[in-house]
Amino acid sequence: MGLDEQREEREVLEAIFPDEITDVSETEFRVSILLDVHREDDDEEEPPTIILNVQLPPDYPEEAPRLDISNPPNALKYSYLDVQEDKARLLSSLSDTIEENMGMAMVFTLVSTLKDGAELLISERQKAKQALAEIEAQKVEEEENRKFHGQAVTRESFLEWRKKFRKEAEEERERKEKEAEEEMKRKRVKEEKKLSGKELWQRGLAKGDEDEGDGEDALAGMEKLKIEAAS
Repeated sequence: MGLDEQREEREVLEAIFPDEITDVSETEFRVSILLDVHREDDDEEEPPTIILNVQLPPDYPEEAPRLDISNPPNALKYSYLDVQEDKARLLSSLSDTIEENMGMAMVFTLVSTLKDGAELLISERQKAKQALAEIEAQKVEEEENRKFHGQAVTRESFLEWRKKFRKEAEEERERKEKEAEEEMKRKRVKEEKKLSGKELWQRGLAKGDEDEGDGEDALAGMEKLKIEAAS
């Protein structure tokens, strides 16, 4: 295909992309590609546009065109596509199309293939993000369900619970016994402190009276023995 055939292909492309194609020279031009992407209701990002730069060598289409991809000037960063980082992958996706169309006009096919590849890449990343969001939501839901329904009881978990329960019950029993014993001690000390000196003396006196009574009984017994002996 000579220069005339390249010009014919260029005219066809201009008819297909009247507002999207821009000449750089007789053998070089750019095609602006607006991507069709899925947008959520709360998604305020505008669909991205990428630029395919095409240079046709003299022997095109027997020789492959030289291609490059770029962003439009002053383009906003898009969440699911970075042309600089994704360029190699996108250009590589055109290799099979070039091989299959060698010897034929292929720019339109290349534009279509690039558009489909970029849109597929964006769709995959959107689905991946959605899948991660669903996984996180599922984790939160499972955690909430565990709060209401508790964990499933197994033989091992029951035995572990029973062991812990018995230990806690024994510790609680010992604690209460110790508290009761300490409470009794405090009550005895408190009662003893309530006794006045007089009461303590009276208690001692009462004990002395008992001793005195015992002495009188002893004396009475001795007197009785003396009388019996005299008789």
